[in-house]
Amino acid sequence: MKYDDASWHYGADNFPKDLPDEAGATHIGMYVAWALLSGLGSSQIEEDSPELLEKLKARTITPGAFFMAACDGKFTDEELNETGQAFTEDYFDMEAGEYIEDYEELFAEDVDSIYEIEDSWAHYDQLKPVIDERLANWKEYARDS
Repeated sequence: MKYDDASWHYGADNFPKDLPDEAGATHIGMYVAWALLSGLGSSQIEEDSPELLEKLKARTITPGAFFMAACDGKFTDEELNETGQAFTEDYFDMEAGEYIEDYEELFAEDVDSIYEIEDSWAHYDQLKPVIDERLANWKEYARDS
């Protein structure tokens, strides 16, 4: 299952013409980095991209740059373990999920477009607690169901 694709964003009419294509991957890369660093990654991505994962863990590559290099700009269920897939299907869903709303709420005040958000560890560090809380709430809800 494909959750998102950077080309869906940089190929869209509303994508700012003055930004590089990689800007269409930042919001996805932030989420993928969070998932992998939170133990929700699959063994496949560990096997396919061990050097890049080490760079991600060491913060010598940004989340968006990692995503473009390791996933070719495509976010699929192959990057995630079973728990990661279940949470992502609820939270990251572009139609009904809350991820993009959380991302916009956190960062959009300072920019005209979410694509202008810098691919940085400082932004990741702002976003991480928001997603951590969403995951904790999701686990609580799943346990109570």
